[in-house]
Amino acid sequence: MQSNKIIVLEDRLKRFYEVLQKRQKDLVVFVDDVTNEHNFSAILRTCDAVGVMRVYYFSEAKKGIEINETVSMAANRWLFIERVYDREKAIKELKERENLQVVVTWLDESSKDFREIDYTKPTLLVVGNELKGVSEDILNLADERIIIPMMGMVQSLNVSVATGIILYEALRQRLDKGMYLRPTLSEKEIEEIIMKWNNDIIARRKERRK
Repeated sequence: MQSNKIIVLEDRLKRFYEVLQKRQKDLVVFVDDVTNEHNFSAILRTCDAVGVMRVYYFSEAKKGIEINETVSMAANRWLFIERVYDREKAIKELKERENLQVVVTWLDESSKDFREIDYTKPTLLVVGNELKGVSEDILNLADERIIIPMMGMVQSLNVSVATGIILYEALRQRLDKGMYLRPTLSEKEIEEIIMKWNNDIIARRKERRK
């Protein structure tokens, strides 16, 4: 029985390592006041799927936004999610500190087709509120404003669907350039994250036993 437990642990650590080698440290997502927990949770699930490591979010709600783990498939456990209270300041700092191009979704005729953007550059993708879109403060910080072409009567997509479409274009471009074959995290960073994930699993098991 003890032997089986060791095998499971080794398999899990191997999976952690494989996933972290493909994490894209310079592909970051900012969620601006999305209010529906299902939308937010679906965005997190897509972020994990394409190798995004960090998600920042701003919320007008006092308690922030809940995560529905049934929708996210617990993807939130494998992401670094941070709530910010000053969205303009947070984006400015990310842009300056990490030299990220700020790409903002915006429904306007002047916006570019989302496929025209080079997502192999260090990128901060900003998606906005279901009804209002991104705030004006953030829009003024954008290096690129993008739109997803629509051929029907409805002129916009659900925010989680739109985020998924854009992130998979980023994934396609990065795959073409072999960027998932070159780890963006150092071995030390990978080891630290593996330790954190493993400790989180142990903590959750202890909590369930209580």
